[in-house]
Amino acid sequence: MKSLSTSFLAAAVLSLSAAGLSAQELKIGYVNSERVLREAAPARAAQAKLEAEFKKRETELADQGSRLRAAMEKLEKEGPTLAEAERSRRQRDLADQDRDFQRKRRELLEDLNQRKSEELAAVVERANRVIKQIFEQEKYDLILQEVVFAGPRVDITKKVIDALNAAK
Repeated sequence: MKSLSTSFLAAAVLSLSAAGLSAQELKIGYVNSERVLREAAPARAAQAKLEAEFKKRETELADQGSRLRAAMEKLEKEGPTLAEAERSRRQRDLADQDRDFQRKRRELLEDLNQRKSEELAAVVERANRVIKQIFEQEKYDLILQEVVFAGPRVDITKKVIDALNAAK
């Protein structure tokens, strides 16, 4: 993928050069998307929102897991002294509780991943609008988000983060 971006950049530079522009007149910018998603206020707010949204379920699941482990340890300790029927009944109950625990854990992870994707998509959309605005206002010829190497002269990540933080 990165070599494809490099190839695309080379093709873009060549086509613009062929159109009569010299490489010095070409205005290129680079945005580090990972840094934007890590440092921008909307991204941090989305992360905090997700943590708050799922905290109760995560706590309940952790409590259920602790209770299940305690019940398993109790059965292990008391198992030799229990009647066969009672031991079998407790083992079935624990197996049912473990299946329920695993199901709830999977559901929590699926819900969390879905919400994370939704929140991330909203932040990316806002970032792309800001990038487009910078592109148009500052008359860039090309802004890239995926590159192998980029010098600090073309890195506009801080501008994007500042613009995202300013837009409430």
